[in-house]
Amino acid sequence: MVSTMSVTDLAAAVQRGERVVDVRERHEFISGHIPGAEHIPMAIVPLRVNDFSRTKPVWLVCETGNRSWQVADYLTRHGFSALTVNGGTSAWRASGMPVTQGVSV
Repeated sequence: MVSTMSVTDLAAAVQRGERVVDVRERHEFISGHIPGAEHIPMAIVPLRVNDFSRTKPVWLVCETGNRSWQVADYLTRHGFSALTVNGGTSAWRASGMPVTQGVSV
């Protein structure tokens, strides 16, 4: 079962340094993402499944929560602890939280 969390919960997780993965497409990620989020597009997640920890949760975000829910469902069915954020990056922005543009090098 997928756990859907709030933007407030995500903000606390970011403060704790927990892993946040943005599953949107590259152009979406570049246009604005949660500071510190790692970019792994939804279609790539199955190829990178071994990059996820089975002992630490991963927070998944997309634009509205639909794609991140699908990825969380996939990871959960494969034994990972995955959380999705209700409303995604749109809700993050709407709540006044900061976003970062571009990609880290």
